Amino acid sequence: MEDFVSASVIKKLEKPVLTRFDIPYQTALTFNAGVTKYNGKYVMVFRNDYGDYDAHRLDGTNLGLALSDDGINWEVQPTPCFKLEGGDYKRAYDPRLTVIDGECYMCFAVDTHHGLHGGIAKTEDFYHYDILSISAPDNRNMVLFPEKVNGLYTRLERPMPVYSRGHHDRFDMWLAQSPDLKFWGNNKLVLAVENVPFANDKVGPAAPPVKTEKGWLTTFHAVYLDTTRGKHGWEDRWQKIYTSGIALLDLEDPSKVIGMYDKPLIASEKTWEKDEGFRTDVIFPGGMILEDSGEVKIYYGAADTVECVATADVDDLIKLCIEK
Repeated sequence: MEDFVSASVIKKLEKPVLTRFDIPYQTALTFNAGVTKYNGKYVMVFRNDYGDYDAHRLDGTNLGLALSDDGINWEVQPTPCFKLEGGDYKRAYDPRLTVIDGECYMCFAVDTHHGLHGGIAKTEDFYHYDILSISAPDNRNMVLFPEKVNGLYTRLERPMPVYSRGHHDRFDMWLAQSPDLKFWGNNKLVLAVENVPFANDKVGPAAPPVKTEKGWLTTFHAVYLDTTRGKHGWEDRWQKIYTSGIALLDLEDPSKVIGMYDKPLIASEKTWEKDEGFRTDVIFPGGMILEDSGEVKIYYGAADTVECVATADVDDLIKLCIEK
């Protein structure tokens, strides 16, 4: 079994910033949040899988809203802010927030009776959403760049092509572009599983990229399958280990990887990451904020159960990617 550790430049907070105990409505698991700065506030839209934590029962999924003045201490709003079900839709989850030209967009995953999709919606108040596009199946984990690249909206995504990748998990990170956030094309492979030494199952986008002078600083999720693992959470068997990686993409052609840290950026080490929760040894970033001070806040779900924050200096993260 692989023993993954976080990079030395990463500083984790001593406790999660959001747990089920903070939620004023039905919940069980609170994690995989999208986070951004919007209209002078830190805004978090988080995934809320509701049910009974102690009974290990899940009944459904909605999205919740929390606001903050410092990005660390959060005030959860009294009601869920988004739910998508009925007809072909089963649920929406894993939100990602990006502000482009002063307007806020949310990417989200969608389960339907006919496949997995990625959606994009626009919102002003985080309670009313204009859904701009839903992808064809099977595609998910979409994140938008915070500005157009060569005049086009740009996103990272993770298609899920089972047949063409050997009839099993072998999912890679791709790029697509659009003139209007509705019609997408110009698809290019960005990062494949075989390019990541700490993944053997799948890689894909995590938090929306952050622009730096050296390139687009980009987190990604990396999955390592260990078939010797047994019970690691609620289920009888959980054999996947999720870590976060970090890469630097070219500013003018973000399908080009300038450099990548060849070890995990964030791995499971804390009790609430490794020993407690629905699926342990799962790290999944959904938000990254570059402060004026150069500090980077990385928001990540841990064990598919709680929401956490890690910090690092932006120059240290860039060095990880380009210095060998």
